[in-house]
Amino acid sequence: MRSSAETVLREVMDIRQAAGYLGISSDTLYRYASEGFVPAFKLGNRWRFKKSLLDSWMDRQSGASATPALTEVKPREKKPARAAM
Repeated sequence: MRSSAETVLREVMDIRQAAGYLGISSDTLYRYASEGFVPAFKLGNRWRFKKSLLDSWMDRQSGASATPALTEVKPREKKPARAAM
């Protein structure tokens, strides 16, 4: 029997393992894969996910880069209030 840590560390994961790794439901991940939102491929008629591709995808989605750069954070500007009618 495999421990959950071994399952997560596999390079190629099935939909259940990848969903657990990403912290989303299998149904949501199936929909994302079908729509091409996440990097995935089919082996036969089953979706498979490469951990390294998911990691890269998550980095791109989160705006993370390989070399973190210091960026200035500006406060949000408030929208002007609408005039009462």
